[in-house]
This record gives sequence, structure tokens and C-alpha cells, in this order.
Amino acid sequence: MVLKVILVSCVIGIVSWVFTPSALALTQIKLSELSYHKCPSEIGKGSVTSGTTMAANCFIVTGKAQNGTNKTVYDADIFGRIYDANNNSAMENRNRLGSIKEIPPGVSDFELRISVAANQPEPLKLKKFKAAGFSAQVRK
Repeated sequence: MVLKVILVSCVIGIVSWVFTPSALALTQIKLSELSYHKCPSEIGKGSVTSGTTMAANCFIVTGKAQNGTNKTVYDADIFGRIYDANNNSAMENRNRLGSIKEIPPGVSDFELRISVAANQPEPLKLKKFKAAGFSAQVRK
């Protein structure tokens, strides 16, 4: 009886070792060449800031995403800080700004839509931007 338990345990151990799914490790993505421009009027018309009815300006943040791996990265969350011309936070208490659905190996373009309170003066300052995603799709 003990011998059967040991044998079954060994078989289960070997099978689980051989057929283990690949880990979904977080992959860091470098973001560079950041800039922004106002949204086209058809996108930004009537924008309000999150949770309020306060008027907002719509902007598109653009840049380059560098995936240094040889695999596509999926669902990469974008983190960063945005300040107005007076160094006031334009996105108070928000570090996660959005996401990039898919980043192939190498350098590729990305864009992110943001809304900033209309009373915050330009130019905006984009600081500490980075992204992190997964080597396989996790959100479907």
C-alpha cells in the first residue's frame, strides 16, 4: 500500500513538472520620446474629469514603447505622473494612466488618451512614465 502511494506521488510529480504551464511574468517596458497634443474635436467634445461634471481638456499622449524581449507583451499598464505648468498634479492620486493592449518585440509607437481639468494651465509635464505587461494575454 505504501509503495503504491509513493509510486502515484512520483508519477504525479513528474507529470506536473513536465506539463507545467509557462509563468506569466511581468515584463518591464521602457517608454520614451513622450509628447502630447489636444484630442481631435470629435473625440474630446464635452469631456469632464473623472467623478465630476467639471470641464476638462482632452489630450493624446504619444511616445515609443521599447519591448526588449523576443515575445509580444500584452495588457501593459502605463504608469506616470502628469503636472501642469505650475507643477500641480494634473492626475491627483493616479499613477496608473491607462494601458497598451499589445507591444511586439522592438520599438513601437503608443498613444494614450487623458483628460485634464480645464483650469490647469499648459504646458503639461510628463514624468516617470513606464509600463509593465505580460508575456501572454491575461484579460479577455
